[in-house]
Amino acid sequence: MWEYERSIETDATPEAIWRLWADVENWGAWNAEIQKIEIDGPFAAGTRITMTPPGEDPIPLRIAEVVEGELFVDEARFDGLLLRTVHRIDPIGQDRIRVVYRMEITGDGADEVGPQIGPGITADWPDTMAALAELALR
Repeated sequence: MWEYERSIETDATPEAIWRLWADVENWGAWNAEIQKIEIDGPFAAGTRITMTPPGEDPIPLRIAEVVEGELFVDEARFDGLLLRTVHRIDPIGQDRIRVVYRMEITGDGADEVGPQIGPGITADWPDTMAALAELALR
């Protein structure tokens, strides 16, 4: 297994972060790595998302878990691998939260392939998370 976690602290409310996460069709407003995105149903477990990064092929995702106001998990499958991304809101004090993104790559060859592909997938997380928090403060 390969894993990576990144977090930021913000004064944004959990509700503001959640609204942005649940508004999948507008993720491109805070994630520069999205050229196009489509969701085929409600923001709920089992719903499919198709995300297209700039200049790349579409990536099919499935929402695996949703706990409203707290976390959601999306999953992508490639060549026997499961790429699971947990997005979580942790309260850390009065009027302050921590936004956490965690990627876990499991499956055949994850120990070898994870270190090759994981850093490229997660490289934009600092900028993406900062933009998310900034937009949530407006």
